[in-house]
Amino acid sequence: MIKLIGVAIVILGFALKLDNIAIILVAGFVTGLVGGMDIVKILETIGNSFVANRSMAIFIVIMLVTGTLERNGLREMAAKLIGKIKNATAGMVIGAYGVLRLILAAFNVSLGGTAGFVRPVVMPMAIGAVEAKHGKADEKHVEELKGMSAGMENVTWFFGQVLFVGGSGALLVQSTLKQLGYETDLASLAKVEIPVALFALIVAGILYYFKDRHLDKTIYGQKK
Repeated sequence: MIKLIGVAIVILGFALKLDNIAIILVAGFVTGLVGGMDIVKILETIGNSFVANRSMAIFIVIMLVTGTLERNGLREMAAKLIGKIKNATAGMVIGAYGVLRLILAAFNVSLGGTAGFVRPVVMPMAIGAVEAKHGKADEKHVEELKGMSAGMENVTWFFGQVLFVGGSGALLVQSTLKQLGYETDLASLAKVEIPVALFALIVAGILYYFKDRHLDKTIYGQKK
């Protein structure tokens, strides 16, 4: 039962609002000592766990950086920037982001995804475009914009990453085709995927553009 003392330390530390990382490390050390592990073994276990879950650690770092930027006015600055562009609409903002996202995805460059970029940058710009025109964004419109922005992120990243020669998506397609008896090189695969990715971008862009216009007319037209 005493081996669960680490859980108690975590609960107590969070309740007292102490440093999160320090709490987890202390809990890990105490649990290891109670379990009969020496200091070297504890450090080795923590190191191995960090390396094995480094992708999650990168995600945590991105979240921390994003939160810090938001607290220092990232969302407000993004909204002000788009508000200065005449006749900009939320649909246009999302469409422009889709073009940028597809190009960067083709070079396997990640902007942080929905949590790291769409929420703190794209969404405030889309809402800023709405507020520049109507003064205040309707809650229903904002909720729809969330889905549209995340949808554009998913579409462009899904189809764009396959354009990167040597990327995980391209390698998966190549290995799948090989199992089916089709030998192909990654460069040829990328060429074939280009029109598919462009078509996906165009369809998503048109869909979200007209959906935003429809929401604009139905929501704000009724308020006039």
